[in-house]
Amino acid sequence: MTDRLPPHQRLVTNWPVLHYGSVPRVDLATWNLRVTGLVDQEVTLDWETFMALPQTRVEVDIHCVTGWSRYNNVFEGVRVADVLAMARPKPEARYVLAHSEQGFTTNIPLLDLIRPNVLLAHSHGGEPLTPEHGWPLRLMLPHLYFWKSAKWVRSLELLPEDVAGFWENAGYHMRGDPWREERFRDDFL
Repeated sequence: MTDRLPPHQRLVTNWPVLHYGSVPRVDLATWNLRVTGLVDQEVTLDWETFMALPQTRVEVDIHCVTGWSRYNNVFEGVRVADVLAMARPKPEARYVLAHSEQGFTTNIPLLDLIRPNVLLAHSHGGEPLTPEHGWPLRLMLPHLYFWKSAKWVRSLELLPEDVAGFWENAGYHMRGDPWREERFRDDFL
């Protein structure tokens, strides 16, 4: 078995809470998730419809750009690939801009989102996510630094080209692979 700890990461047993700004208040009666952009059919899912979709449980390690890693996290949710399939991405769609509460965004290559263990997660460790950890819904991309697993996700916008999100506009790497230590952008001034 290969080492599970990426370069310059330290193992933690707790789950640190890191975010910019306040924790949003979410009303599930009005909440929805949208898939827009380069798709054949825009999709809007309310909470009940989202939760009725096939559920997947994954056990993954997570790695934060700030230097901590946590092993054996069990997340439950819906595969992003399943939600995107409902919208039928157009052939020219190559990237996704995930939009979250309070205007936060992050960019992700479409091929990274359709991996089988990438989820729109609502639960961790058998319990609903806490609001501080992204309830009701966060992305879960275990192969990228954790800022790409955006909290409080509200929409996925499919795009033909890469567009920097909130943290990427602040100098974070456009992809964020922890094994390559893609923490910061080389082209950022």
